[in-house]
Order: sequence, then structure tokens, then C-alpha cells
Amino acid sequence: MSSQSSIEWTDSTWNPVRGCTKLSPGCKHCYAETFAERFRGVAGHPYERGFDLRTAPERLADPLKWSSPRMIFVNSMSDLFHDGVREEYIKQVCEVMSLANWHTFQVLSKRSARMAKLLRGPLRKFARMSHIWWGVSVENKKHGLPRIADLQSSPASVKFLSIEPLLEGLGSIDLDNISWVIAGGESGPGARPIDIEWVRSIRNQCATSDVPFFFKQWGGVRKKENGRTLDGRIHDGFPRISRAFVPSPSKRKLMAGRFAQEVLVTISL
Repeated sequence: MSSQSSIEWTDSTWNPVRGCTKLSPGCKHCYAETFAERFRGVAGHPYERGFDLRTAPERLADPLKWSSPRMIFVNSMSDLFHDGVREEYIKQVCEVMSLANWHTFQVLSKRSARMAKLLRGPLRKFARMSHIWWGVSVENKKHGLPRIADLQSSPASVKFLSIEPLLEGLGSIDLDNISWVIAGGESGPGARPIDIEWVRSIRNQCATSDVPFFFKQWGGVRKKENGRTLDGRIHDGFPRISRAFVPSPSKRKLMAGRFAQEVLVTISL
């Protein structure tokens, strides 16, 4: 739950769900798990239960309290569409995003099949909102490319790919109806290597398909030293951002009240 973020493609993070479980090779060196497990057993800390999956209903209304429009990465420390998160709670998260339409929300998931199914069904009205971006993680051909197909099967207005950590060349990528592509290498201890030709291929395909391309990092143990430059330039492409009028403080307080824990939230893990 942070009003500021060091992630290059967002402004803030918002974690109404905490914790997750590993799903595919991209999860091997999960930064969120490493961070959360440091605080297991620390009484009163948001991650006193480590990386165990649980909801955080007390954080639901946070975006309604933030007056300055910002890009918000939803669940940087979890996955909204984890099987352990109830559909009713996911709907509540989406209701907050719907109300806080002066922000841009970036929802990223590895559980692409569940996300697509819900976006075609009970979350359909949220799928069409241009200030809510729906994305999938792509790390390799076997696990990542099928997620792209799942995302494309949804009615989401803004669809994006986070190709990070990129673990192999992906070959030809279907970018039909994709609004944005992020690519990057793995960072931190044990970081797996990334090949420049893998990144060039993605960049070139984005250029051909007129899809904004954002190169996040080369990664490695010394992430900052390795930088973000690809062939002599920084790639900071973004889709068009939709902004709405920011309500008055009193109106935002009223909206936030709707999601007060004692009034609305009855779901917990």
C-alpha cells in the first residue's frame, strides 16, 4: 500500500490483496515474496503473515482518498485473480476503481483464464472502462503466450502485456488489440539473463503494429547500473491516458465511506 512507487511504469501501488502462490517460471524469484517474508511474525506489520494470501479490506478505499490523478498498479504484491480471492471481493475492488475514475488503474495478472472469464461475465462493465487497464504477465512461450490469447478473448478496452522477466525469445507475438507492451529483464539475486535480440524483436514487432513499447530494465544483480537504454535510447511508450474530473474532498469522503470495513466488507481470508 504505497502512495509512491519505484516501478518505472507506474506512480503508485495499491494492494487490497496481499500474498500469492507461485504459478510459473516467472515467479521463481518473486520480489514481492522476498519482501513480504522479511516481516513474517512482526506484529502489526502489513506482512506479519508473510506472503500468505489474504485480503486487506481496510485498504479498499485508498484510491478514493488520493486527490492527485495518478497511475496505480493494482496488487503489486499479489494477483487479484488468484483462485483464493472470492469473486465478491474482486467486484468490490472493481467498484472502487470505477468510482475513482480520475486515476488510471493497471491490473496485471498471471491468472489470465479467470480474469478473461470474469471480464466476459460479471466484470464486463468494468472491462470497458478506459481508465482501467487489464494486463497479463508473459515470461516465455509455454506459459506467457497463452495468457495473451486469454486477454485478447476478453472485452477489455485497454489490454497490456508485461513481458518481464523475459526468459527466452518469444518469436512472433500476436499483438492484435494490444494497447501497450512493457518488457524487461529479471533483477536481484539469481537474476536470469536476458538477450538483447529478444528485446529487439519485441520492440520491432510493436513498431510494426503501432503498439506503444516501454523498456523497463536490463535487470541483473545491479539493476540501476545496467540501466534502461536499448540501442542508444530510452523507450517510454504509453497508451493514451483517460482522465476524469477530481471530485471535491467532501464527495470523495462520501464515496470512501461506502467502502468502510464495518459497512461493506464482510469477506476475509
